Parts: sequence; structure tokens; C-alpha cells
Amino acid sequence: MRYYIAYGSNLNTKQMGFRCPTAKKLHTAELEGYRLEFRGSEGNAYATISPDEDGKVPVLLWEIQKEDERRLDRYEGWPRFYRKEMIPVEVEGKMQDAMVYIMNDGHGLELPSRRYWNTVLEGYEENGLDTNVLEIARERSEWALGMMDEPQTGFDMEL
Repeated sequence: MRYYIAYGSNLNTKQMGFRCPTAKKLHTAELEGYRLEFRGSEGNAYATISPDEDGKVPVLLWEIQKEDERRLDRYEGWPRFYRKEMIPVEVEGKMQDAMVYIMNDGHGLELPSRRYWNTVLEGYEENGLDTNVLEIARERSEWALGMMDEPQTGFDMEL
């Protein structure tokens, strides 16, 4: 058994139930010291987190089994596309290490596909998470790609 931190499409319980049938949904939390970003290739970006001392990313904590982790490894493209890191989170009043996938370096800010965006958005909404974080991540990509002159949500424009 291992704790797993989801912040992208694996917030979507229907998708996670299909991918990892023995995973147990625990609770939502905020991951402090990170910001949500969309990185990847043109029109096909995926969520990742990047260090940001002022940032907070809403997350969902799962309890997963070894087979769930193997399935997640395949889905996340580990170790070539995403790497695994351990981050402390609170579980039942105690700090526990939890695994999180973070995209490897070398992928620029880009926009997610409509399908991926909708899957992540559905996960945010079903878990009662602040969707403003998603909007800021998308606007950061639009700004970096020259698609907007000024951000609408007031994020820090440093990349």
C-alpha cells in the first residue's frame, strides 16, 4: 500500500476507477510550494506541478496497491515522461510520504487538448476543488505562447 497524490486527470474518479480498480479515495488537500502547469507538445499538454514558494495546488490523496502503481507508471510514461517523487502530506492527522508524478524537464508550457481539459475539470468539480487554479494554469500557457497580452487572473508572469 502507498499514498498517491493526484492533481490532474487522476482527480477524475471514473477514470481512476477504470485505471486503478483497487485504489481508495481518501481526501482532498492543498500541496503548498507548487503551482499547476500544462506542459508537453503543441495541443497535447498535460498537468504537472512546478516549485513555487507562493503556490498551492489542490490535490486528491489516494491509497493505492502495487498493481495500481504499475498501471499508473504505464499511464504516466514513467520514467521517461514523468518521474516519481515523495512528498509529505497529512493523513489522519499524521505526516506521511506520498508519491507524486512530476513531468521531467524539457517540456514547454502548452495547452491541453479539449478532452484532457474536460477530464481534469470534471475531477476538480466532482471533488469540490477550486477551478481557478486550472484557469490560471491555462492562462499561463496562453501567455507564454503569445496568445494573450495580459493575463486575466493576475498570476505572476515570471516563468
